Parts: sequence; structure tokens; C-alpha cells
Amino acid sequence: MNRLFWLAITLIAGGLAWLLIGGESNVPFGISGDQFAGALYLGVLGLVIAATTIGTDIGLRGALKSAVIWGGIFLLMVGGYQYRYELQDIASRLTAGLVPGSPLSVTSADGRLLVALERTRGGHFLARGEVNGAPVTLLVDTGASSTVLTLNDANRAGIDLETLSFTVPITTANGPATAARAVASEIAVGEIARRDLTVLIASPGMLQQSLLGMNFINTLSGFDMRGDRLTLID
Repeated sequence: MNRLFWLAITLIAGGLAWLLIGGESNVPFGISGDQFAGALYLGVLGLVIAATTIGTDIGLRGALKSAVIWGGIFLLMVGGYQYRYELQDIASRLTAGLVPGSPLSVTSADGRLLVALERTRGGHFLARGEVNGAPVTLLVDTGASSTVLTLNDANRAGIDLETLSFTVPITTANGPATAARAVASEIAVGEIARRDLTVLIASPGMLQQSLLGMNFINTLSGFDMRGDRLTLID
């Protein structure tokens, strides 16, 4: 009985964590999120029945008590899946508080991919994304026409710095500067990714934070800013 109980707890926790963290688009075995959730429901229901029928030495009272416990677990699992978006929202806010710029990717009811970002204490929106597979923290800047990388971030992303020519004039918060053009094989924020995007590489010492500019944002269906949340809509 104890082994069955802990086995079920492990399966429930693992299944729910997969759905809540990975999202419905990342379920295993090539099935849909609803099918995966249904399989979890049936599995837990089967364990409930097994837990109350196997091992008859527990008696009627023990069987009833076990059925109530397992039934409660089953209802919690159903409720957790039904309120998965609300739970994801809570998880996003907790993660954003601990790790500023952490994106939350979800799929809307109409099938659109959404990536939510929380405002930092400094009043900006940061996005912990990837450039050519390398982790890069980007400041969302709707005033920047192009995505601009610092020299360090460009190097981390595998861009060949030796071939850069810093001849492109740009304006930064520190005044006029020069930058070099390059092409990023892929820029990703959460599950939204764009390939072969032209970026600018700031000259040494001219930029402290890489910028996510309008050449990335304009490829989206739109974006929505409400309060302390910015949602990118693919």
C-alpha cells in the first residue's frame, strides 16, 4: 500500500509539473495536452481503485479512508489541470521575482503562442533569451529600430568579432556611437524564435545591456502591455 501510494504521488507530481512547466505543446509521446491529462486521470483513477481493493486486510473502514484520500488527490489533480493557466501565472510571477526577465510561454485559446515578461524593479522589461543558442539577457526597447548586442554578448553568441566593421552610426543613451552589422542565426525569447535576423554589435564600451529592438518585435502579431506585464504575441 505504501509503495503504491508513493508511486501514485510521484506520477501525479511529475505529470502536473510537466504540464505546468513544459506547457501543452511539450507533452511526451507526441500526444496533445488534453490526451496526456486524460491519461493521467485514468491512471490515477486506476490506482484509486487498486488501492481500495488490493490488500483486503485493511478492512472496510481502512478501504473507505483510502478511497477518500485517493479521491481527494484525484480531484486536486483535475482542479490543478483546469486552473493550469492561473497556476502558470503564479509560477511566472514567483520566477520573475527571483530571476528578472524569466519568460513564460503559453498557448492561448485561439492557438497563438504568448510570451509574458514581468517589469523589473527598475521599471524596465528584461527578456532572458538566447542568441544562436547562447543565453543573453535583452532589454526590450521599442525605441531601438534594431536589436543591438554588446560585444561580450556577441562573442558569447559565437559571432566572429574579427570580421566586424564598426561603421554604422547609432545613438545610445550615452550619445552617438558606432556599431557593426551581423546576422544572428536565431534569436529566441521563450518559445518565440526568429531566424537569420540582422543585428547590430555595439563598439567596445558603448553599451552596457543588449537591446531587443523593433526588427524582432515587428515580426510578432502584436504585443500587449498591462500594468507590470508585457506579453509578446506570436
